[in-house]
Amino acid sequence: MQFLDETKINLMSGSGGSGCVSFHREKNLEFGGPNGGNGGKGGDLIFEVVNNLNTLIDFRFQQRFKADSGKGGQGKNRSGAGGKDCIVKIPVGTQVLDEDGETLLADFTKEGERYTFLKGGDGGFGNAHYKSSTNQAPRKSTSGWPGQEATVWLRLKLIADAGLVGLPNAGKSTFLAACSNAKPKIADYPFTTLHPNLGVIKIGDYDFVLADIPGLIEGAHEGTGLGHQFLGHVERTNVLLHLIDCTHDDIVEAYRVIRNELKEYGYDLDKKEEIIALNKADALGEELAEDQRQILEKAVGKPVYKISAVSGDGTRPILFKLAEKIQKHKNTK
Repeated sequence: MQFLDETKINLMSGSGGSGCVSFHREKNLEFGGPNGGNGGKGGDLIFEVVNNLNTLIDFRFQQRFKADSGKGGQGKNRSGAGGKDCIVKIPVGTQVLDEDGETLLADFTKEGERYTFLKGGDGGFGNAHYKSSTNQAPRKSTSGWPGQEATVWLRLKLIADAGLVGLPNAGKSTFLAACSNAKPKIADYPFTTLHPNLGVIKIGDYDFVLADIPGLIEGAHEGTGLGHQFLGHVERTNVLLHLIDCTHDDIVEAYRVIRNELKEYGYDLDKKEEIIALNKADALGEELAEDQRQILEKAVGKPVYKISAVSGDGTRPILFKLAEKIQKHKNTK
């Protein structure tokens, strides 16, 4: 499945139908009164959150959405039919931003949410509406009110309990594949993951959603590499699992790069709870991997764990720690 997490679309609600000028006509009744009906209301433009979507890819093929206009009024005091609403279905985690791409207009975080974003125009009045004691035969009617139009950005931020972060090729996709039923692309070169992947983790009595975020590089918060495009996906997570390649030439610098990018991006990403793990420990052997762990732990002042996503060594304790922190966070809400 292709992934798309940002797109620009044009929206329009329906215009109201015009009112009708009509007079009652009947045999032997020379001057019948006005009986022109009102126009129908235009359809609304509605956003609806559904659970069977996890990408905005459908919007690549359709960028314009328009509700139907109301029908015009008719004689015999018949009002026009209302226009059909246009329902735009979006995945959980979608944000609607103004055309400037910055002003947040709506944020959808729960399945089943519905929001009338643009209201349809009211129908115009027929001449029966203008009948009065001083004007028994009005010939006045009004056109329907126009619908509303807006150009907006849709931005998807995945709803996940925990996020996997790290430099490219740190083994994040391998970890996700080993611990869940997710099937991300895995290869031994940077930027294998070109879009976020979600996996449901079941460990003991816990289950939670883990998001594999494409590898970040220095300058990601400014748009370098793939990072800026995907950093937003960790905004909604409760805890981060920071994976570092145990065979990296400078593991302390590797850690620092990611932490700096999280801080510079903002939204308090650097203040989220973090679990640090040295991956690919089996590639160095027990003694060298332990040396690397102690070096990093001393430098960062936090516990550092050794794991191997390929063999599964050390992954269960990490998953339990993630689950416990997620549960703790949910209990404090």
